[in-house]
Amino acid sequence: MSRVFAILGAVAYFAWGGLHLLAAGKSYLFAADMEAGLVQGRLFQASFYVAAFALAAIVIALGFNWRNSPTGYWINLLTVSAADIPFVLFIVLPGHMSGPEALLGPSLWLTGVACSTIALLTRRPK
Repeated sequence: MSRVFAILGAVAYFAWGGLHLLAAGKSYLFAADMEAGLVQGRLFQASFYVAAFALAAIVIALGFNWRNSPTGYWINLLTVSAADIPFVLFIVLPGHMSGPEALLGPSLWLTGVACSTIALLTRRPK
């Protein structure tokens, strides 16, 4: 059963990463249409950060979480949490974004955390 939860956690983190690669691309295109300046530069920077978090989540999910690695567990727990907690605090809770698009990323994050935690706690000692 531990293996199933490890795979489910990896799939959730992979999907989170894919969703955030799309978000980074859309943010980049939004920034590209703005007047050149500090705000545009900061939006480009934020797009880069979201893409970096997304790629890290995907690589760790496929390389570590899939195999129920404790190292991968902690890396994705910290990385994806660091990316999604500010989103929830500064975008979702103030009401700047609502509905399914606001809940999908955090739902994938929490699913990844829950499944990976169950997988790690139920794995057989080596």
